[in-house]
Amino acid sequence: MIIRLRNLFAVVMLSSVFSLLSAGLFVTLDAVDVAFTEAAVGAGITTVLFLGALALTGRLEKPVHGRQYIPLVIMIGLTIMLIYGTMDMPAFGDANAPAHQYVMPEYITGTEAQIGIPNVVSAILASYRGFDTLGETGVIFTAGVGVILLLRVGMPSRKRRKSDDPE
Repeated sequence: MIIRLRNLFAVVMLSSVFSLLSAGLFVTLDAVDVAFTEAAVGAGITTVLFLGALALTGRLEKPVHGRQYIPLVIMIGLTIMLIYGTMDMPAFGDANAPAHQYVMPEYITGTEAQIGIPNVVSAILASYRGFDTLGETGVIFTAGVGVILLLRVGMPSRKRRKSDDPE
């Protein structure tokens, strides 16, 4: 539906609903941190930014005349590169994968003693990767401010009213 619709407001709303459903799925998978991020960024900030963009543009997508093959060729090429890039990855759940041999055993055995948090995922995000998580938050904030500034560039300036002039 999201791909086929021409009403951009409906697309934004369906995307927001999809993000909320994804967040609910992450909660059922016990990935509360990922669910929170999906709800905040996917359903929250992204929806607000898209609605702000729609307020400055139109509600309907402009029709495309003729077939556009260049985007299709680019997507096929990108798909082939991504599939080729994943060929060297270890199999899903492989116990002999490097991440399971070197890093993960220390996290599993040391989390309770070093951090005092029983949930390993929360301990990794909050402590072991705390600066990384802070950096990601900074990047998301900077991207949001950048989008808001870009949207304000095209807005007409507000005319001053006589009541705004100091006398």
